[in-house]
Amino acid sequence: MPAWLFSLIVHLLLLLLLAFISTSSGQIGDLVLTITQGTDAATDEFVEFSIEPIQLEDLTAETVLEPEMDIDPLDTAASIELASLAPVLKSDELAAQPSIIELPPSRQNMFGGRSGAMKQELLRKSGGTQATEDAVALGLEWLKRQQLGDGSWSLRGPYSDGARTENKVSATAMAMIAMMGAGSTHEKGPYRKELMRAVRWLVKQQDRQGFMAVRAAPHEKMYAQAQAMIALCELYAMSRDTWLLTYAQRSCDFAVQAQSSQGGWRYQPRFDSDTSVTGWFVMGLKSGEAAGLDVDPSVWPAVGRYLDSVSASRQNDDYYAVGYSYMVGDVASPSMTAEALLCRQYMGWHRNVPGMTQGLGALVRNHPISFREPDVYYWYYATQALHHYGGPLWTQWNDKLKTELPVHQVVRGRERGSWSPQNDAWGRHAGRLYTTCFSLYCLEVYYRHMPLYDPESGAEDL
Repeated sequence: MPAWLFSLIVHLLLLLLLAFISTSSGQIGDLVLTITQGTDAATDEFVEFSIEPIQLEDLTAETVLEPEMDIDPLDTAASIELASLAPVLKSDELAAQPSIIELPPSRQNMFGGRSGAMKQELLRKSGGTQATEDAVALGLEWLKRQQLGDGSWSLRGPYSDGARTENKVSATAMAMIAMMGAGSTHEKGPYRKELMRAVRWLVKQQDRQGFMAVRAAPHEKMYAQAQAMIALCELYAMSRDTWLLTYAQRSCDFAVQAQSSQGGWRYQPRFDSDTSVTGWFVMGLKSGEAAGLDVDPSVWPAVGRYLDSVSASRQNDDYYAVGYSYMVGDVASPSMTAEALLCRQYMGWHRNVPGMTQGLGALVRNHPISFREPDVYYWYYATQALHHYGGPLWTQWNDKLKTELPVHQVVRGRERGSWSPQNDAWGRHAGRLYTTCFSLYCLEVYYRHMPLYDPESGAEDL
Protein backbone atom coordinates (compact mmCIF):
# COMPACT_ATOMS: atom_id res chain seq x y z
CA MET A 1 0.00 0.00 0.00
CA PRO A 2 1.44 3.48 -0.86
CA ALA A 3 2.62 5.44 2.12
CA TRP A 4 0.31 8.36 1.41
CA LEU A 5 -2.74 6.09 1.34
CA PHE A 6 -1.75 4.43 4.62
CA SER A 7 -1.32 7.84 6.20
CA LEU A 8 -4.74 8.97 4.93
CA ILE A 9 -6.46 5.91 6.38
CA VAL A 10 -4.78 6.33 9.79
CA HIS A 11 -5.79 9.98 9.99
CA LEU A 12 -9.37 9.21 8.99
CA LEU A 13 -9.61 6.59 11.73
CA LEU A 14 -8.25 9.07 14.29
CA LEU A 15 -10.73 11.66 13.07
CA LEU A 16 -13.66 9.28 13.51
CA LEU A 17 -12.42 8.26 16.98
CA LEU A 18 -12.04 11.82 18.17
CA ALA A 19 -15.50 12.69 16.84
CA PHE A 20 -16.98 10.58 19.63
CA ILE A 21 -15.07 12.42 22.37
CA SER A 22 -16.94 15.47 23.69
CA THR A 23 -15.52 18.36 25.74
CA SER A 24 -17.12 19.40 29.01
CA SER A 25 -19.19 21.98 27.14
CA GLY A 26 -20.62 19.32 24.84
CA GLN A 27 -18.78 20.71 21.81
CA ILE A 28 -16.34 18.78 19.65
CA GLY A 29 -12.91 20.31 19.66
CA ASP A 30 -11.15 21.73 16.62
CA LEU A 31 -9.44 19.11 14.49
CA VAL A 32 -6.72 19.49 11.89
CA LEU A 33 -6.44 16.84 9.20
CA THR A 34 -2.96 16.46 7.77
CA ILE A 35 -2.56 14.44 4.58
CA THR A 36 0.88 13.34 3.47
CA GLN A 37 2.02 11.46 0.42
CA GLY A 38 5.16 9.37 0.60
CA THR A 39 8.09 11.30 2.06
CA ASP A 40 6.95 14.66 0.78
CA ALA A 41 6.47 17.51 3.16
CA ALA A 42 3.17 17.60 5.02
CA THR A 43 0.57 20.15 4.06
CA ASP A 44 -1.74 21.94 6.43
CA GLU A 45 -3.99 23.14 3.60
CA PHE A 46 -7.67 22.60 4.44
CA VAL A 47 -9.26 19.85 2.35
CA GLU A 48 -13.02 19.47 1.83
CA PHE A 49 -14.44 16.09 0.93
CA SER A 50 -17.59 14.04 1.37
CA ILE A 51 -18.39 10.36 1.19
CA GLU A 52 -21.73 9.60 -0.52
CA PRO A 53 -23.70 6.66 0.88
CA ILE A 54 -23.86 3.63 -1.40
CA GLN A 55 -27.36 2.32 -2.07
CA LEU A 56 -27.21 -1.43 -2.54
CA GLU A 57 -30.38 -1.46 -4.59
CA ASP A 58 -28.60 0.67 -7.21
CA LEU A 59 -26.04 -2.05 -7.84
CA THR A 60 -27.82 -4.19 -10.40
CA ALA A 61 -26.46 -6.68 -12.88
CA GLU A 62 -26.67 -3.96 -15.50
CA THR A 63 -24.12 -1.64 -13.78
CA VAL A 64 -21.62 -1.65 -16.63
CA LEU A 65 -18.91 0.88 -17.36
CA GLU A 66 -18.57 1.39 -21.09
CA PRO A 67 -15.90 3.39 -22.93
CA GLU A 68 -16.91 6.47 -24.84
CA MET A 69 -17.16 5.46 -28.50
CA ASP A 70 -18.10 7.67 -31.42
CA ILE A 71 -19.87 5.04 -33.55
CA ASP A 72 -22.97 5.24 -35.69
CA PRO A 73 -25.48 3.06 -33.79
CA LEU A 74 -26.72 1.59 -37.05
CA ASP A 75 -23.36 1.05 -38.72
CA THR A 76 -23.36 -2.65 -39.61
CA ALA A 77 -19.61 -3.09 -39.51
CA ALA A 78 -19.41 -1.43 -36.11
CA SER A 79 -22.25 -3.61 -34.85
CA ILE A 80 -20.35 -6.73 -35.86
CA GLU A 81 -17.24 -5.55 -34.05
CA LEU A 82 -19.18 -4.60 -30.93
CA ALA A 83 -21.20 -7.82 -30.74
CA SER A 84 -18.49 -9.54 -28.71
CA LEU A 85 -18.42 -6.63 -26.23
CA ALA A 86 -22.06 -6.93 -25.12
CA PRO A 87 -22.30 -7.44 -21.34
CA VAL A 88 -22.99 -11.04 -20.37
CA LEU A 89 -24.58 -12.00 -17.07
CA LYS A 90 -23.45 -14.97 -15.05
CA SER A 91 -25.96 -17.60 -14.01
CA ASP A 92 -25.85 -16.57 -10.36
CA GLU A 93 -26.52 -12.95 -11.36
CA LEU A 94 -29.54 -14.04 -13.36
CA ALA A 95 -31.00 -15.83 -10.36
CA ALA A 96 -30.44 -13.01 -7.86
CA GLN A 97 -32.64 -10.21 -9.17
CA PRO A 98 -35.47 -9.54 -6.71
CA SER A 99 -36.45 -6.10 -7.97
CA ILE A 100 -39.83 -5.82 -9.66
CA ILE A 101 -41.13 -2.86 -11.66
CA GLU A 102 -44.89 -2.56 -11.56
CA LEU A 103 -46.86 -1.12 -14.47
CA PRO A 104 -50.18 0.73 -14.43
CA PRO A 105 -53.11 -1.68 -14.93
CA SER A 106 -53.74 -0.28 -18.42
CA ARG A 107 -50.33 -1.53 -19.53
CA GLN A 108 -50.47 -4.94 -17.91
CA ASN A 109 -53.33 -6.27 -20.00
CA MET A 110 -51.67 -7.21 -23.28
CA PHE A 111 -50.15 -10.40 -21.83
CA GLY A 112 -52.52 -10.80 -18.89
CA GLY A 113 -54.47 -13.80 -20.19
CA ARG A 114 -51.72 -16.38 -20.52
CA SER A 115 -52.22 -18.24 -17.26
CA GLY A 116 -54.61 -18.96 -14.44
CA ALA A 117 -58.34 -18.34 -14.37
CA MET A 118 -58.16 -15.62 -17.02
CA LYS A 119 -56.63 -18.06 -19.49
CA GLN A 120 -59.42 -20.56 -18.93
CA GLU A 121 -62.07 -17.87 -19.28
CA LEU A 122 -60.57 -16.58 -22.54
CA LEU A 123 -60.36 -20.12 -23.93
CA ARG A 124 -64.03 -20.64 -23.19
CA LYS A 125 -65.20 -17.30 -24.58
CA SER A 126 -63.06 -17.36 -27.73
CA GLY A 127 -63.74 -20.92 -28.79
CA GLY A 128 -60.64 -22.82 -27.72
CA THR A 129 -61.03 -26.52 -26.95
CA GLN A 130 -59.25 -29.32 -25.17
CA ALA A 131 -58.01 -30.45 -28.58
CA THR A 132 -56.33 -27.08 -29.22
CA GLU A 133 -54.71 -27.12 -25.78
CA ASP A 134 -53.51 -30.71 -26.22
CA ALA A 135 -51.95 -29.71 -29.55
CA VAL A 136 -50.18 -26.76 -27.90
CA ALA A 137 -48.80 -28.99 -25.14
CA LEU A 138 -47.59 -31.57 -27.65
CA GLY A 139 -45.97 -28.90 -29.82
CA LEU A 140 -44.15 -27.26 -26.92
CA GLU A 141 -42.73 -30.61 -25.87
CA TRP A 142 -41.40 -31.05 -29.40
CA LEU A 143 -39.75 -27.64 -29.16
CA LYS A 144 -38.25 -28.53 -25.81
CA ARG A 145 -36.58 -31.60 -27.33
CA GLN A 146 -34.98 -29.50 -30.08
CA GLN A 147 -33.17 -27.01 -27.84
CA LEU A 148 -29.40 -27.10 -28.33
CA GLY A 149 -26.82 -27.40 -25.60
CA ASP A 150 -26.00 -23.67 -25.60
CA GLY A 151 -29.67 -22.74 -25.01
CA SER A 152 -30.46 -21.75 -28.60
CA TRP A 153 -32.57 -23.35 -31.31
CA SER A 154 -31.63 -23.95 -34.94
CA LEU A 155 -33.67 -23.58 -38.12
CA ARG A 156 -31.78 -26.49 -39.70
CA GLY A 157 -32.05 -29.29 -37.13
CA PRO A 158 -31.60 -31.63 -35.24
CA TYR A 159 -35.09 -32.48 -36.56
CA SER A 160 -35.97 -33.50 -40.11
CA ASP A 161 -36.97 -31.05 -42.86
CA GLY A 162 -34.89 -28.18 -41.55
CA ALA A 163 -34.49 -24.80 -43.24
CA ARG A 164 -32.21 -24.15 -46.19
CA THR A 165 -30.31 -21.48 -44.27
CA GLU A 166 -29.39 -21.08 -40.62
CA ASN A 167 -30.71 -18.30 -38.39
CA LYS A 168 -30.31 -19.19 -34.72
CA VAL A 169 -31.51 -15.81 -33.45
CA SER A 170 -34.78 -16.19 -35.35
CA ALA A 171 -35.20 -19.84 -34.33
CA THR A 172 -34.52 -19.08 -30.67
CA ALA A 173 -36.86 -16.09 -30.60
CA MET A 174 -39.66 -18.04 -32.29
CA ALA A 175 -39.37 -20.94 -29.81
CA MET A 176 -39.30 -18.54 -26.86
CA ILE A 177 -42.40 -16.72 -28.10
CA ALA A 178 -44.27 -20.03 -28.39
CA MET A 179 -43.36 -21.06 -24.83
CA MET A 180 -44.20 -17.64 -23.40
CA GLY A 181 -47.48 -17.61 -25.31
CA ALA A 182 -48.66 -20.52 -23.16
CA GLY A 183 -47.73 -18.73 -19.92
CA SER A 184 -44.14 -19.73 -19.11
CA THR A 185 -41.33 -17.30 -18.29
CA HIS A 186 -37.71 -17.87 -17.29
CA GLU A 187 -38.90 -17.74 -13.66
CA LYS A 188 -42.05 -19.85 -13.63
CA GLY A 189 -44.01 -22.32 -15.68
CA PRO A 190 -43.18 -25.72 -17.18
CA TYR A 191 -40.59 -24.24 -19.58
CA ARG A 192 -38.78 -21.87 -17.21
CA LYS A 193 -35.47 -23.77 -17.49
CA GLU A 194 -35.58 -23.74 -21.27
CA LEU A 195 -36.44 -20.02 -21.34
CA MET A 196 -33.67 -19.17 -18.87
CA ARG A 197 -31.10 -20.91 -21.04
CA ALA A 198 -32.56 -19.33 -24.15
CA VAL A 199 -32.59 -15.74 -22.91
CA ARG A 200 -29.05 -16.09 -21.57
CA TRP A 201 -27.97 -17.12 -25.06
CA LEU A 202 -30.03 -14.42 -26.78
CA VAL A 203 -28.70 -11.45 -24.80
CA LYS A 204 -25.14 -12.57 -25.54
CA GLN A 205 -25.88 -11.86 -29.20
CA GLN A 206 -26.84 -8.23 -28.55
CA ASP A 207 -24.39 -5.42 -29.18
CA ARG A 208 -24.54 -2.04 -27.47
CA GLN A 209 -26.85 -0.63 -30.11
CA GLY A 210 -29.39 -3.41 -29.50
CA PHE A 211 -28.70 -5.43 -32.66
CA MET A 212 -28.78 -9.23 -32.29
CA ALA A 213 -28.79 -10.80 -35.75
CA VAL A 214 -25.23 -10.21 -36.92
CA ARG A 215 -24.76 -13.76 -38.22
CA ALA A 216 -28.05 -14.08 -40.12
CA ALA A 217 -28.32 -13.96 -43.90
CA PRO A 218 -28.65 -10.37 -45.24
CA HIS A 219 -32.35 -10.68 -46.14
CA GLU A 220 -33.13 -12.36 -42.77
CA LYS A 221 -31.30 -10.07 -40.34
CA MET A 222 -34.15 -7.65 -39.72
CA TYR A 223 -36.76 -10.39 -39.44
CA ALA A 224 -34.64 -12.06 -36.77
CA GLN A 225 -34.00 -8.74 -35.02
CA ALA A 226 -37.71 -7.94 -34.77
CA GLN A 227 -38.57 -11.43 -33.54
CA ALA A 228 -35.85 -11.22 -30.88
CA MET A 229 -37.19 -7.82 -29.81
CA ILE A 230 -40.64 -9.34 -29.34
CA ALA A 231 -39.17 -12.18 -27.25
CA LEU A 232 -37.21 -9.84 -24.96
CA CYS A 233 -40.03 -7.32 -24.54
CA GLU A 234 -42.62 -10.02 -23.80
CA LEU A 235 -40.36 -11.78 -21.30
CA TYR A 236 -39.64 -8.52 -19.52
CA ALA A 237 -43.32 -7.54 -19.53
CA MET A 238 -44.39 -10.90 -18.11
CA SER A 239 -41.70 -11.21 -15.44
CA ARG A 240 -40.77 -7.60 -14.56
CA ASP A 241 -37.26 -9.00 -14.03
CA THR A 242 -35.10 -5.88 -14.02
CA TRP A 243 -31.93 -7.35 -15.49
CA LEU A 244 -33.84 -7.73 -18.78
CA LEU A 245 -34.71 -4.04 -18.91
CA THR A 246 -31.55 -2.81 -20.60
CA TYR A 247 -31.60 -5.50 -23.28
CA ALA A 248 -35.29 -4.98 -24.09
CA GLN A 249 -34.92 -1.19 -24.18
CA ARG A 250 -31.89 -1.41 -26.46
CA SER A 251 -33.86 -3.51 -28.92
CA CYS A 252 -36.63 -0.90 -29.01
CA ASP A 253 -34.11 1.91 -29.44
CA PHE A 254 -32.55 0.09 -32.38
CA ALA A 255 -35.98 -0.37 -33.98
CA VAL A 256 -36.81 3.33 -33.71
CA GLN A 257 -33.45 4.36 -35.16
CA ALA A 258 -33.74 1.78 -37.96
CA GLN A 259 -37.09 3.03 -39.29
CA SER A 260 -36.79 4.17 -42.91
CA SER A 261 -37.92 7.49 -44.32
CA GLN A 262 -40.86 5.65 -45.92
CA GLY A 263 -42.12 4.81 -42.44
CA GLY A 264 -41.46 1.07 -42.35
CA TRP A 265 -38.59 -1.39 -42.15
CA ARG A 266 -36.94 -3.84 -44.53
CA TYR A 267 -33.63 -5.67 -44.92
CA GLN A 268 -31.32 -2.83 -43.89
CA PRO A 269 -31.73 -0.13 -41.24
CA ARG A 270 -33.11 3.18 -42.52
CA PHE A 271 -33.33 1.91 -46.08
CA ASP A 272 -36.56 0.93 -47.84
CA SER A 273 -39.73 -0.65 -46.41
CA ASP A 274 -41.92 -3.67 -46.93
CA THR A 275 -45.11 -4.69 -45.15
CA SER A 276 -43.79 -8.07 -44.01
CA VAL A 277 -40.78 -6.80 -42.03
CA THR A 278 -42.72 -3.73 -40.92
CA GLY A 279 -45.39 -5.87 -39.25
CA TRP A 280 -42.82 -7.62 -37.09
CA PHE A 281 -41.30 -4.33 -35.94
CA VAL A 282 -44.72 -2.86 -35.20
CA MET A 283 -45.55 -5.83 -32.96
CA GLY A 284 -42.16 -5.62 -31.29
CA LEU A 285 -42.52 -1.93 -30.48
CA LYS A 286 -46.10 -2.44 -29.28
CA SER A 287 -44.80 -5.20 -26.99
CA GLY A 288 -42.20 -2.73 -25.74
CA GLU A 289 -44.86 -0.11 -25.05
CA ALA A 290 -46.94 -2.70 -23.19
CA ALA A 291 -43.86 -3.49 -21.10
CA GLY A 292 -43.49 0.17 -20.15
CA LEU A 293 -40.39 0.74 -22.26
CA ASP A 294 -39.55 4.05 -23.90
CA VAL A 295 -40.75 4.09 -27.52
CA ASP A 296 -40.60 7.35 -29.47
CA PRO A 297 -44.26 8.08 -30.37
CA SER A 298 -43.22 9.67 -33.66
CA VAL A 299 -42.76 6.20 -35.16
CA TRP A 300 -46.53 5.61 -35.35
CA PRO A 301 -47.61 8.42 -37.71
CA ALA A 302 -44.77 7.35 -40.01
CA VAL A 303 -45.94 3.73 -39.98
CA GLY A 304 -49.46 4.92 -40.75
CA ARG A 305 -48.22 6.83 -43.78
CA TYR A 306 -46.37 3.75 -45.00
CA LEU A 307 -49.47 1.57 -44.64
CA ASP A 308 -51.46 4.16 -46.57
CA SER A 309 -48.89 3.94 -49.36
CA VAL A 310 -49.31 0.15 -49.77
CA SER A 311 -53.11 0.08 -49.49
CA ALA A 312 -55.28 -0.57 -52.51
CA SER A 313 -58.83 0.69 -51.97
CA ARG A 314 -61.87 1.33 -54.06
CA GLN A 315 -65.13 2.96 -53.12
CA ASN A 316 -68.55 3.43 -54.70
CA ASP A 317 -72.03 4.11 -53.38
CA ASP A 318 -72.34 1.08 -51.11
CA TYR A 319 -69.03 -0.81 -51.13
CA TYR A 320 -65.61 -0.19 -49.67
CA ALA A 321 -62.80 -2.75 -49.71
CA VAL A 322 -59.18 -2.44 -48.74
CA GLY A 323 -56.17 -4.66 -49.29
CA TYR A 324 -52.45 -4.23 -48.72
CA SER A 325 -49.41 -5.12 -50.79
CA TYR A 326 -45.88 -6.22 -49.95
CA MET A 327 -44.34 -3.02 -51.34
CA VAL A 328 -45.52 0.16 -52.99
CA GLY A 329 -46.94 -0.63 -56.41
CA ASP A 330 -47.37 -4.38 -55.83
CA VAL A 331 -50.68 -6.23 -56.03
CA ALA A 332 -52.49 -6.70 -52.71
CA SER A 333 -52.20 -10.16 -51.13
CA PRO A 334 -54.06 -11.99 -48.32
CA SER A 335 -51.03 -12.27 -46.04
CA MET A 336 -50.02 -8.61 -46.35
CA THR A 337 -53.64 -7.52 -45.90
CA ALA A 338 -53.94 -9.55 -42.70
CA GLU A 339 -50.61 -8.25 -41.38
CA ALA A 340 -51.39 -4.62 -42.20
CA LEU A 341 -54.86 -4.80 -40.64
CA LEU A 342 -53.37 -6.23 -37.44
CA CYS A 343 -50.96 -3.28 -37.37
CA ARG A 344 -53.90 -0.91 -37.88
CA GLN A 345 -55.71 -2.51 -34.95
CA TYR A 346 -52.76 -2.00 -32.59
CA MET A 347 -52.28 1.53 -33.87
CA GLY A 348 -55.81 2.57 -32.97
CA TRP A 349 -58.23 1.80 -35.76
CA HIS A 350 -61.77 1.42 -34.45
CA ARG A 351 -63.48 -1.91 -34.96
CA ASN A 352 -66.20 -0.44 -37.17
CA VAL A 353 -63.88 1.24 -39.69
CA PRO A 354 -65.19 0.09 -43.10
CA GLY A 355 -61.75 -0.96 -44.29
CA MET A 356 -61.41 -3.26 -41.27
CA THR A 357 -64.77 -4.94 -41.69
CA GLN A 358 -64.53 -5.37 -45.44
CA GLY A 359 -60.89 -6.39 -45.46
CA LEU A 360 -61.29 -9.12 -42.84
CA GLY A 361 -64.56 -10.24 -44.37
CA ALA A 362 -62.85 -10.73 -47.74
CA LEU A 363 -60.12 -12.84 -46.10
CA VAL A 364 -62.64 -15.15 -44.43
CA ARG A 365 -64.75 -15.55 -47.56
CA ASN A 366 -62.04 -15.85 -50.17
CA HIS A 367 -59.00 -17.22 -48.30
CA PRO A 368 -60.12 -19.52 -45.46
CA ILE A 369 -57.81 -21.99 -43.72
CA SER A 370 -57.18 -24.90 -46.07
CA PHE A 371 -54.47 -27.56 -45.97
CA ARG A 372 -54.75 -27.89 -49.72
CA GLU A 373 -52.68 -24.68 -49.80
CA PRO A 374 -51.22 -24.24 -46.31
CA ASP A 375 -49.67 -20.89 -45.42
CA VAL A 376 -48.98 -20.57 -41.70
CA TYR A 377 -47.54 -17.07 -42.14
CA TYR A 378 -50.85 -15.80 -43.52
CA TRP A 379 -52.81 -17.78 -40.92
CA TYR A 380 -50.71 -16.29 -38.12
CA TYR A 381 -51.68 -12.72 -38.96
CA ALA A 382 -55.25 -13.41 -40.05
CA THR A 383 -55.93 -15.42 -36.89
CA GLN A 384 -54.79 -12.57 -34.65
CA ALA A 385 -56.66 -9.85 -36.55
CA LEU A 386 -59.88 -11.89 -36.67
CA HIS A 387 -59.63 -12.89 -33.01
CA HIS A 388 -59.37 -9.24 -31.99
CA TYR A 389 -62.27 -8.36 -34.29
CA GLY A 390 -64.47 -11.15 -32.92
CA GLY A 391 -68.08 -11.76 -33.87
CA PRO A 392 -69.33 -14.04 -36.66
CA LEU A 393 -66.21 -13.54 -38.78
CA TRP A 394 -64.03 -14.91 -35.99
CA THR A 395 -66.39 -17.80 -35.34
CA GLN A 396 -66.35 -18.79 -39.00
CA TRP A 397 -62.54 -18.65 -39.13
CA ASN A 398 -62.05 -20.41 -35.81
CA ASP A 399 -64.37 -23.28 -36.70
CA LYS A 400 -61.69 -24.40 -39.17
CA LEU A 401 -58.70 -23.30 -37.14
CA LYS A 402 -59.54 -25.34 -34.04
CA THR A 403 -60.15 -28.53 -36.01
CA GLU A 404 -57.78 -28.36 -38.99
CA LEU A 405 -54.56 -27.46 -37.18
CA PRO A 406 -54.73 -30.19 -34.49
CA VAL A 407 -55.69 -32.80 -37.08
CA HIS A 408 -52.59 -32.09 -39.18
CA GLN A 409 -50.13 -32.16 -36.29
CA VAL A 410 -47.66 -35.07 -36.30
CA VAL A 411 -48.66 -37.34 -33.40
CA ARG A 412 -46.25 -40.30 -33.82
CA GLY A 413 -42.56 -40.87 -34.20
CA ARG A 414 -39.51 -38.70 -33.74
CA GLU A 415 -41.26 -35.49 -34.85
CA ARG A 416 -44.30 -36.01 -32.64
CA GLY A 417 -45.81 -32.59 -31.83
CA SER A 418 -44.56 -30.74 -34.90
CA TRP A 419 -46.15 -29.68 -38.19
CA SER A 420 -44.63 -30.70 -41.51
CA PRO A 421 -43.29 -27.87 -43.69
CA GLN A 422 -43.48 -29.80 -46.94
CA ASN A 423 -46.50 -28.17 -48.59
CA ASP A 424 -46.49 -24.84 -46.79
CA ALA A 425 -46.06 -21.66 -48.83
CA TRP A 426 -42.82 -20.78 -47.02
CA GLY A 427 -42.20 -23.91 -44.98
CA ARG A 428 -40.11 -25.60 -47.63
CA HIS A 429 -37.61 -22.77 -47.25
CA ALA A 430 -37.99 -22.00 -43.54
CA GLY A 431 -38.32 -25.56 -42.23
CA ARG A 432 -40.15 -27.56 -39.58
CA LEU A 433 -39.44 -25.31 -36.59
CA TYR A 434 -40.97 -22.39 -38.47
CA THR A 435 -44.22 -24.19 -39.36
CA THR A 436 -44.47 -25.61 -35.83
CA CYS A 437 -44.00 -22.27 -34.08
CA PHE A 438 -46.47 -20.43 -36.30
CA SER A 439 -49.05 -23.20 -35.84
CA LEU A 440 -48.60 -22.92 -32.08
CA TYR A 441 -49.08 -19.14 -32.20
CA CYS A 442 -52.40 -19.71 -33.97
CA LEU A 443 -53.57 -22.22 -31.36
CA GLU A 444 -52.50 -19.95 -28.50
CA VAL A 445 -54.42 -17.00 -29.95
CA TYR A 446 -57.31 -17.39 -27.52
CA TYR A 447 -55.16 -16.07 -24.66
CA ARG A 448 -51.79 -15.04 -26.10
CA HIS A 449 -52.85 -11.40 -26.40
CA MET A 450 -55.82 -9.80 -24.71
CA PRO A 451 -58.62 -8.83 -27.17
CA LEU A 452 -58.45 -5.27 -28.44
CA TYR A 453 -62.17 -4.89 -29.17
CA ASP A 454 -65.50 -5.67 -27.60
CA PRO A 455 -67.34 -7.95 -30.05
CA GLU A 456 -70.62 -6.58 -28.72
CA SER A 457 -69.74 -3.07 -29.92
CA GLY A 458 -72.50 -3.10 -32.51
CA ALA A 459 -70.47 -3.14 -35.73
CA GLU A 460 -71.96 -5.18 -38.53
CA ASP A 461 -69.98 -8.16 -39.85
CA LEU A 462 -70.34 -8.76 -43.55
